[in-house]
Amino acid sequence: MSEQVSLWGGRFSGGPSQALAALSVSTQFDWRLALYDLAGSRAHARALAGAGLLDAEELSQMLAALGRLEEKVKSGAFTPDPGDEDVHTALERGLLEEAGGHLGGKLRAGRSRNDQIATLIRMYLRNQARALAERIIEVAEALLSQAKAAGDTVMPGRTHMQHAQPVLLAHQLLAHVWPLLRDVERLQDWDRRAAASPYGSGALAGNTLGLDPVQVGEDLAFDRVVENSIDGTATRDVVAEFAFICAQTGIDISSLAEEIIIWNTKEFGYVTLDDAFSTGSSIMPQKKNPDVAELARGKAGRMIGDLTGLLTVLKGLPFAYARDLQEDKEPVFDQIDTLEVLLPAVSGMVATMEIDYPRLEELAPQGFSLATDIAEWLVARGMPFRKAHEVSGACVRKCEENGIELADLSDDQFAAINPLLTPEVREVLSPAGSVRARAGRGGTAPAQVARQIESAEQQIARIRTDFAGKHLEFK
Repeated sequence: MSEQVSLWGGRFSGGPSQALAALSVSTQFDWRLALYDLAGSRAHARALAGAGLLDAEELSQMLAALGRLEEKVKSGAFTPDPGDEDVHTALERGLLEEAGGHLGGKLRAGRSRNDQIATLIRMYLRNQARALAERIIEVAEALLSQAKAAGDTVMPGRTHMQHAQPVLLAHQLLAHVWPLLRDVERLQDWDRRAAASPYGSGALAGNTLGLDPVQVGEDLAFDRVVENSIDGTATRDVVAEFAFICAQTGIDISSLAEEIIIWNTKEFGYVTLDDAFSTGSSIMPQKKNPDVAELARGKAGRMIGDLTGLLTVLKGLPFAYARDLQEDKEPVFDQIDTLEVLLPAVSGMVATMEIDYPRLEELAPQGFSLATDIAEWLVARGMPFRKAHEVSGACVRKCEENGIELADLSDDQFAAINPLLTPEVREVLSPAGSVRARAGRGGTAPAQVARQIESAEQQIARIRTDFAGKHLEFK
């Protein structure tokens, strides 16, 4: 084990107790920030040189030492020791080993762990936002692919889990695409707020050494510097907002998963899941369980819990920095790790599931799902909707009495209910006719659904060009 390094202690006569040291250690979760910490150190070294605190030779040696340390971190040759308090302490120990105590000891001037960690978490989350956006888009694309394959297949649309009105299957699938694309838009919008660098804020009041935080921010791919140094080090709304987006993404995935779980039951029989995305039972040989969808449902609850825990930590903190803020990382790291394994499984499940189109077509007109079409057909012929609603309801009652569907009523039966119900009413008594009639913007008519698909694909292309999968590079 290397000699233990501490970033504080000059005014203390002894070290921390074993219990305090154990409580303080965070390398078990913050080590994932190591490469971001090293990028920040390179930028800070250049700022020190710009302020005249490192000469050209010292800067060259410092950057070389940081480069060697980075290679060791990447290869696993350098890892935290049990005595390292956090990622910053471990890397300072590594730098002192590479650069020596005199030169290595100069790097800490003008910065604090407070502004370091506030910056590193933003850097890390900004890259994770881009990676998650790509994963979310893959789920949306799997849904789009199924929507295009469905063509003009009609299915029963539901409200309150009851047959409501016929809709295109593609329309139902696309209803899950738009929330996912909004999740990506939230990540993009979040990134604009996260693109302010806290580096240079010091512990809370800034620095007196003439360092240029603007240049440091530019080196670390930020657009600007925070306006207030206390705000820069003390607030974590940028982390909480990211955590909300992760939780909302989990909720949107859970909604899709719940629908697939229902569709996969014997009673519905809408879909068959691929063997690669299903599991069996340890006791019942016939079982084929929708585990991906069920885990998606469960993990949404986990991510909501992460958000709730983080918000609870933040709710009562005084400004400026408090050690409570160490608790900001594990919840959001857990959300990221959860989504990284969940989203590919969900996109694979959606892409490979087989949909029973004939069954959907068969069920589409059942449950009197065309009753609203009758009412609106009457409205188009001058009947007030209140009256048309009653007439259509009377048609449903007649069908229930005879155990038939609306299209099975005879012309005489229609006329007996109301003289305005002429044989021409049958033009709306088919699922295909019903969906064609809903041709307004956002409706389920085939032309509108085709427009939806095109619009979603264009939006995905724009997101991929500007954001998704675009890893930020640091100098």
